[in-house]
Amino acid sequence: MLKITHDTGRGSAAILKLEGQVAGRWVQELRHAFCESRRRSRQPTTLDLKDVTFIDSDGLAFFEEVWTHIRVINCSLFATEQLKDVLARSGKVQ
Repeated sequence: MLKITHDTGRGSAAILKLEGQVAGRWVQELRHAFCESRRRSRQPTTLDLKDVTFIDSDGLAFFEEVWTHIRVINCSLFATEQLKDVLARSGKVQ
């Protein structure tokens, strides 16, 4: 299960706080929330990953697709380790 909390944050940039697993059918829910955020503002969407406990291959594919349009904060140790692989595959340096 993935809980997505929307926060307008400071200014017009959106913050999506994720709690749980970025996996399976929940990736589509995240994609929808992300697209809504991008529709409202062209600024990068901030993803707060403090409480992310699992990311499956679909979740990693999502991060690879949107990496240039997001800003990640409060990355859990697990998510940090998973996103290192995404960065390496996408050619980005951490």
